[in-house]
Amino acid sequence: QVQLVESGGGSVQPGGSLRLSCAASGFTFSNYAMRWYRQAPGKERELVATISTSGIFTNYADSVKGRFTVSRDNAKNTVWLQMNSLKPEDTAVYYCNARYRKDDYWGQGTQVTVSS
Repeated sequence: QVQLVESGGGSVQPGGSLRLSCAASGFTFSNYAMRWYRQAPGKERELVATISTSGIFTNYADSVKGRFTVSRDNAKNTVWLQMNSLKPEDTAVYYCNARYRKDDYWGQGTQVTVSS
């Protein structure tokens, strides 16, 4: 059974940090590029960060470049999103995604709220 389980969301003040985790099971994690998406209320889902299978290559949305860092550990079947200097506009539900060929798996999401 394929599972992606996000954790680490919560409420934080502007300028604060959070680290999201996504634990994968039920598939060969190291074969899959991993992505973090987010969706704010009333907005479309947005791609935030991508990491290659090896973890060598990463890519970020312009809105989070220099503030967010994506990483992975294939031995632990886990991908992380380190979020620093958080802004109110980062408020959203964050989703983990695994994609390889025709496979496209999603987690249930974790809420991040940035507010003073």
